[in-house]
Formats: sequence, C-alpha cells, structure tokens
Amino acid sequence: MSESSHRPSRSLSPGQWSFTRWKTIGQLEALEVHHPLFRATLFLQGAHLTQFMPSDEPDWLWLSKDARFEPGRAIRGGIPVCWPWFGDPGKNAPAVRKRIHTNSAHGFARTALWKLEDVRENAHEVEISLSLDANEDFANVWSGHALALITFHFSVRGCQLALTTTNLGEEPMAFSQALHTYLPTSDVTRSRVLGLGYSQYIDTLDDWEYKNQEGPVYFEGETDRIYESGEPLTIVTPSGSRKLTSVGSDSTVVWNPGPEKAARLSDFPDEAWKTMLCVETANAASDYRVLNTGQSHTLGVLIGRK
Repeated sequence: MSESSHRPSRSLSPGQWSFTRWKTIGQLEALEVHHPLFRATLFLQGAHLTQFMPSDEPDWLWLSKDARFEPGRAIRGGIPVCWPWFGDPGKNAPAVRKRIHTNSAHGFARTALWKLEDVRENAHEVEISLSLDANEDFANVWSGHALALITFHFSVRGCQLALTTTNLGEEPMAFSQALHTYLPTSDVTRSRVLGLGYSQYIDTLDDWEYKNQEGPVYFEGETDRIYESGEPLTIVTPSGSRKLTSVGSDSTVVWNPGPEKAARLSDFPDEAWKTMLCVETANAASDYRVLNTGQSHTLGVLIGRK
C-alpha cells in the first residue's frame, strides 16, 4: 500500500530519531511525531492513533474532548484497533465466536500494550511499526496464538495503516477485525459517504435485517450498518472531503451514535454525535477471515486527499 517510492531510513536508537519523541499523556506512553510536513500522536496501548494533521491543517481524525488516557481503558476517538474480534462476540460467526471467552466487544487489542518494533524517518515520511503477541497471556478471554503487526505510514499526502495478522497456532484460526476510524465534521446531518450505493448492508438497529443502499449514506440519527463492500469511499463534510481506500476488506462499518446513545456512551459529550462519524475498514459479519497455521492476512486503509 505504499503511496511513495521514498522509503524512510532505518533508525534503531531513539536518540537518532529526528521527528519522533516519547511523551506521557495522562497515564499512557505515546509517540509524538513532529515532522515539518505533518504531526501525529500514537499510543502504545491499543496501537491507537489519535492525531494526524498535515501542517497548517486541522486534525484529520476526531478525538473526544472527554477522552481519558488510562491503562486498560479504550480511548474514545482516533482509530481504535478492534482485534481479534469485532463488535459483540455473540453476533460473530460461530467459528469466530467459539474462541471468545468474554462478553466484551471489539477484542482486547485496543487496550493491550503493544511493542514498538521500528521507527523509520526521512524528509518526506515517517513510518512506525508496533506488534502484539496474542499468546497464552490472553487465554482467559480468547483461545489462539497469533501475531498482530501494525504499520503506520505518515506523509503530507495522507495516513496509511496496515494490520497484518499471522496465525502462530497449530489449527486454523477464524477472526474478525476493524480499523474503527473516527472522522470529524462540523455537521453530521450535512455529511455523506459516497461509494456504497447499491451495496447490501446489515442494519444492526433493525434486527440485523439485510437492506440495499441507494445512493449516498446520510446521517439522520443513530446509524450502525455493516456494508458488504470494500470499495474506495469518499467522505464529504461541509468543510471538505477525504478518500478512504481499503485493502484486504470486503466489509465497511458506518456508525454514528445519534443523540440518545451518545448520552449513554462513556467519555463522549452528549452533543458530540453532531461533530463525528465513523467509517471503519473491516473484516466483519460474513467477511470474517480464516488463517491456516503460518498464514497471514493484511487489513489496511489509506486516508488521503480527495
């Protein structure tokens, strides 16, 4: 998914990093990127990106004003990594569900501590890789052994994520996942998603009924849909547009809590639903994946300019 022929140079020692620095935010450790062309903030807990902004531009991601940065607590906003299952465990396919030993939604990766693998930098780009070894340490919530490696690629042209899962177990492993991207808008009721027209979707708010999308996706209140599409998307808001291009995905989740659910959500201001929307690159519902021993799968998204 590389968007440029320039490859950031290897830098093994933090002392040699030119643009990347450690920072403690709340109670969590983060990497802050201060590049002349862009800025980014990435937490080790959850491999959670909370900020990406090219110079002299507003943040391309939405982060709740009430977000809390505490061990074991998912951060509200940015791009949470939902892995190795997405959503309610009971709504996953049987092959995925049988490995899950908790009622908690969205997997354990978003609150686990990931390991820094590499930082590469040059005058044009920064690339950061983190890993999570899902081994017996997680046996109380999930059965399996897998390695998750996520790479973040930042440049003035956009922000790219690639999440690669490798099955290290001795039997086939089924899993679901999503890159749960929160995007900002000045008015969600005047925003729309292009590229999902005429695709089928599951309306989770209407007894998980299958429906057909006609034209753009608009937001008129709570929205929670799993689309059977991995096509490139354009997100249009009153202030502009973004293009989302996915890899390794045949499903897209579109979500906004609306006013009633927003009032019940943790770390989420009651009126914040008006200023955000989620468009998630996923392997969800029937788009779950199965890996044999040693096999890998990469789920990726490029958030770029239209």
